[in-house]
Amino acid sequence: MGLAAASLLTTHAMAADLAAKPYVKAPPIVDPGYNWTGFYAGLNGGYSWGRSSATADIGGFFPAGSIATVKHNVDGGLGGAQVGYNWQVDRRWVVGVEADIQGTGERGRSNDTFGTIRIGSFGITQSSATSTDFPWFATFRGRGGFLVDPSLLLYATGGLAVGEVKFATTPTVTIQRFDGNSNTPIGGPISATGATVSESQTRVGWTLGAGLEKKFAPNWSAKLEYLYVDLGTKTYFSGTGNDIDVRFHDHILRAGFNYQFTAGPVVAKY
Repeated sequence: MGLAAASLLTTHAMAADLAAKPYVKAPPIVDPGYNWTGFYAGLNGGYSWGRSSATADIGGFFPAGSIATVKHNVDGGLGGAQVGYNWQVDRRWVVGVEADIQGTGERGRSNDTFGTIRIGSFGITQSSATSTDFPWFATFRGRGGFLVDPSLLLYATGGLAVGEVKFATTPTVTIQRFDGNSNTPIGGPISATGATVSESQTRVGWTLGAGLEKKFAPNWSAKLEYLYVDLGTKTYFSGTGNDIDVRFHDHILRAGFNYQFTAGPVVAKY
């Protein structure tokens, strides 16, 4: 009994001599996601499907008010660069601004016959070789999107578009003589081709689109984007008596990558 009591007293004394465990504050919890806030720049490439429609009063041998319309598929590859800034508003939403400039290989060509008119024993046909080029464009847009997960952004975008649209035409008049009774051609046709005239205009319009961007490293992301660009209708060769109204719009699909200069881990606050 005495030995048991002595052992118990000794145990309590040793416990009293042990130092208390120090309090250590837990480190902050680092979110495994990404910080989208900051400046970025990148490159892109893709393809575009432009459409132009040119309308003019063909005049000449035809009655006043005779209208001809020429349509072109202005298709081609493109490549360029973009810069921008994102603000990650919270864990789900990102807004930003972006500007880009593109060089393109978009070209459209056609040879169109506008009509034939009979004057006495002569048939007169008016035609033209025309072209529409879209060598470059730039956009200045806002972006806003939703983070499906910390690394994947789905976004909509829209704003100002600026681009060069070049239109050219080379007119041709062909005359064929016919027998007055049998309406049989007499001899071969005679054609006269006029000088080629062209004009380039830098045009301002608007753009809307959508895309997705995926971060595969804290500073790097890849994106896929669609844009619709509308540069409206402008008059070419104004005041020459051969005014032509040219409407232009474009569908653009491009892929690219961005490098974000200020990316870092998101520190969650609890």
